Amino acid sequence: MRVRWKTLLIQGSIWLASEVLLTLVGLDDLADYSEFVFEKYLIDSSPPIVSIV
Repeated sequence: MRVRWKTLLIQGSIWLASEVLLTLVGLDDLADYSEFVFEKYLIDSSPPIVSIV
């Protein structure tokens, strides 16, 4: 498997810059909260874990 370093570095830099910017503005917490709220609407493709006691 070949790693495309240029693309990886560009995408990583954009992600990091947006995280810093959103944190400074105060919207990062809002985005994290919305992920928490809407997590129950995501489809979980993994089978449920069953434990026998």
